[in-house]
Amino acid sequence: MEIKSSFFGEQSIDPNTIISFPNGIPGFEDQTRFKLFHQEGENPLIFWLQSLNDESLAFSVAQPSIFNINYNFALSDEEEAILGIEDIADTLLLIILHKDESDQPTIKGSIRSPLVINSAKRIGLQKVLAQVEQSITLTDTSNEINVSESA
Repeated sequence: MEIKSSFFGEQSIDPNTIISFPNGIPGFEDQTRFKLFHQEGENPLIFWLQSLNDESLAFSVAQPSIFNINYNFALSDEEEAILGIEDIADTLLLIILHKDESDQPTIKGSIRSPLVINSAKRIGLQKVLAQVEQSITLTDTSNEINVSESA
C-alpha cells in the first residue's frame, strides 16, 4: 500500500501494520488510521505516528519506559472492549512529544495522556489520566533523524 506523508514522503507500507484508533485521538477524532515509523537503528528512542487520513499530521511519540516512567492504571470496561487485549504482553504504551520553542528549545512529553495500543490487533486509544500532575522535558540533542517503517 502506498501512502503520502508531508514528513516522510511517499512510503510503501504493509496494510497489516496499520494501527486503528476507533475514536481517533482527542482533538483529532476524525483521524482513525495511523502508521508507526521509527528512526533507523537497533534501539530507536523516538517514533512517529503518521495519520493515513491526513498526510500533514504526524505525532512524535516515545515509550515512557525510556524515561523510567511506569504506569499503574486500570482501563474502563469500554476501553477494554475497544482494545480487545487478551495478553498484557501485547500492550504498547507511548507518550506524545512536542517541541517547546522557548529560550532553550526542548522536547516535552506529558504523561497525563498515554497512548495504549494492542500491538497484536493494532487497535489504540488515548487514555486520559486525571491524577497525574507531571510532565517530562528532554533536551533536543540531534537535528538528524532517519526514518524507517516499524511493524
